[in-house]
Formats: sequence, C-alpha cells, structure tokens
Amino acid sequence: MRQQQPAISKGIDWSLAWIYLLLVAIGLTAIFAATYKEGDPVLQSFLGFKTDYSKQFYFFLFSFVLGFFILLTDSKFFSATANLLYAIGILMLLVVFPFHSPIKGTESIIKLGAFNFQPAELCKIFVALALAKYLSRPDTDFTKTRAQLIAAGIALFPAALTILQSETGLALVYFSFFLVMYREGLPSAILVIGFSAAVLIVATLLVEKLTLAIILTGLALLVIYFTRRQWKRRTALLTQIIFIWLICVGIQFFAVPMAFKKVLKLYQVERIYSTVGIDVPAEYMEAHLEEIAKNKDKKKDIDYNVRQSKIAIGSGGFFGKGLLSATQTRYDFVPEQRTDFIFCTVGEGFGFAGSFVLLTLYIILLLRMITIAERQRSTFSRAYAYGVAAVIFFHMAINIAMTIGLAPVIGIPLPFISYGGTSLLTFTIMLFILIRLDADRQMVLR
Repeated sequence: MRQQQPAISKGIDWSLAWIYLLLVAIGLTAIFAATYKEGDPVLQSFLGFKTDYSKQFYFFLFSFVLGFFILLTDSKFFSATANLLYAIGILMLLVVFPFHSPIKGTESIIKLGAFNFQPAELCKIFVALALAKYLSRPDTDFTKTRAQLIAAGIALFPAALTILQSETGLALVYFSFFLVMYREGLPSAILVIGFSAAVLIVATLLVEKLTLAIILTGLALLVIYFTRRQWKRRTALLTQIIFIWLICVGIQFFAVPMAFKKVLKLYQVERIYSTVGIDVPAEYMEAHLEEIAKNKDKKKDIDYNVRQSKIAIGSGGFFGKGLLSATQTRYDFVPEQRTDFIFCTVGEGFGFAGSFVLLTLYIILLLRMITIAERQRSTFSRAYAYGVAAVIFFHMAINIAMTIGLAPVIGIPLPFISYGGTSLLTFTIMLFILIRLDADRQMVLR
C-alpha cells in the first residue's frame, strides 16, 4: 500500500525554507566571528546561553519551532484573525509608553527579565496581515480615495506610534507597505509624488534656499510655457501647476526646517548631513542648544561608525580575512558589528565573494517571493506576500546602504542576519506564514 504524504509537506515551497536556513546560518557565523573570545570552548559557549551567538542560536531554535507550528496551522486562521492581531499589535505599542526601558536612545523596548522585547518589530507582521485583509475585502474599491486613505492609515498609524517612541528608523519601514498598495492599484502618480518629495528634501539639504527657490520657480515657468495650449482650454491645469509650486517652496522654506529644528534630534540631523557630506547649518545647531548642553561632556564623532564600517569592508578584499582573522570587527573598532553593522562583519571576514553570495541569496529570496505572490488566487495571500517582500527588501537595502555610507544610520537590522531575538522571530513568523498561505494557494481567502 502506498504511504500517504504527510500533510505538512503538501504544497510547501521548500526553496524559501532552505534560503531561510542559509541566511540564519550566515548570521550565526557572522555573530560568532564578531563576538567569540579566544580560549572559550566553542561547544560549551554555543550551548551556555551566555554569549550573543549562543542566545541567537536559541532564538533561532525557538523561532524555527514556532515556524513549524505555523505550517500546521489552517491558512484561514490568518485571514480570520488579521484585524484582531492588528488591534493586539496597536495595544502592545501603547503599552510601551508607560513600561518601556530607555536603551541606546530608543524608548521602544520593554525589558522582560533577561530579554528585550520590541513590539514595533513584531507589529510589522500584524500590519502586513491587516493590510492584506482590508485589500481583499469584497467591498474595498481601491480606486477610491477613501479606500486608499484607510489602507495608508493601517500602515502609518503604528509608524506614528513608533516615532513617538524615538524609533524613527524602524518607523520608516512601515512606508514599504505602499509598494503593496501600488501592486493592488494605488496610482503610480502617488509614488512619483513621494519620490519627488524625497528628491526635493535632499535638494533642500544640498542647495542654498534662495537658489533652490529660483530653480523651482524656473521649472514651474517652463512647465507653464510648454503646457500653455492645454491650460488655455483647461484653466484647472494652470492652477494645479501653481499649487504644486507653492507646495514645493513650502516644503523647502518651512516643512524641512521645522522637521530639522523641532522633530528630529540633533544626532539624527548630524547623521543625515553626514551622509550627504556637508556640515550641519548653524541655524539647526542653534535650535538644539539645549541638547548640545546636555551632552557637552560626551565626545562624539558622528562619522565614526560608518568610517570604521567602510574600512572593515574594504580591508576584506576579494576573499576576506577569514572567520576569526578580521581585525576591525574582532577588536570592536566597529560599534554594533553584531547588530546594525553586521554586514561589515561579513564583508571583512568573507570579502567581496562572501558579500556577493549574501546579496545573491537575498535577491533569490525576493524574486521567489514575487513569483509566489503572483501565483496566488487570493488577494489576501498575494497582498501579504508582497508585504513580506517589501519589508525584507527595505530592511536589506537600507541596512547595507547604511553600512557603506549611502544612507543615514537609522538603526534597522539586516533580516535573518543581525543579532536580536525579536527581529529574528518577526522575520521567521512573516516568512513561515507566507509559506503556509502559499501551500494553500488553491484556496481563496477573504
């Protein structure tokens, strides 16, 4: 008699599971390379729960077991409980305010004994599920502005709470969910406007105010001139051009200065200006005099982390210095080399070749996720798959750009690689829910 195939393996895309295991293995190896102390017994230190690589190993075991149970779960559970889980996520973010423990400038962490728990990390799962649930509702007409605003609110409300917890970098991750909305019908003009706003903000940092205002005015006049035949018939077009010009000038003269003076902290302003390679203007320094006075005894080199990170990556050469032969990361020249700057640990220890392999694994993972998303019959499953891919892509791209000086240091982990129990648990849950949904891709979930 032919043996029946176990239910858990039916329909499972094992390629995602294998890439997950490879990435976690690379992460454990990098954490070990950065934190291992000469003379420590390797086996005992791996099993003792005293070293970072030992803790990460147990975090992985716990996450993997939880992932196994997710594979045993009925796919309908995730769509049925999406809104409830989102409400629980928002509640956890609110609980942070009275019970948080300030750690390294952030107020988003709750200490649970020997563990640090960051709800803003875990909440990404609930946002991905809730957004997918809303987009898959039969009564959701995503061509309507109301539906688009509700979807944006689902993503940005937890982002706003995260910003209030002094975790701006992690809050920016929630903007990746706009890629999901774009796939489900968000007008491309909105993404163009968002990208243009980002370019304008960067231009505001690089170009003197009056000069930039003249450039913007010149561009507006050129657009008016080349569209003159159209706006003579459609006066609303001329009004729109003038309105857009006013918004751009308003962003330049009022919005950006207010954000840099009143919203961002001094170290965030310094990191942004450091990325574009210029000094912080005096007007922004004067706006943070109280913060400067409070930290006057602390010597700060705002470029130190990135400079040491680039030295570490460059010194790795093509094949790297070897697992335990890296000097920059082994001797703590690079701060946070096991967390936010772990990519430089890979770059120094395994060189260009190791970094290329890691990036290739990420690209394969993302392409596989997109393929899986497009073969779903259910809008819920497709939107969720794109949500996971968007979050992982944002984390990967910003983290690596940060370590090589192409983006401000905003402190977000490298998926599956960086040290951190909450981060590894979050990405594991997100990925295994996707694997479970794909296994039941013949079902249409609402």
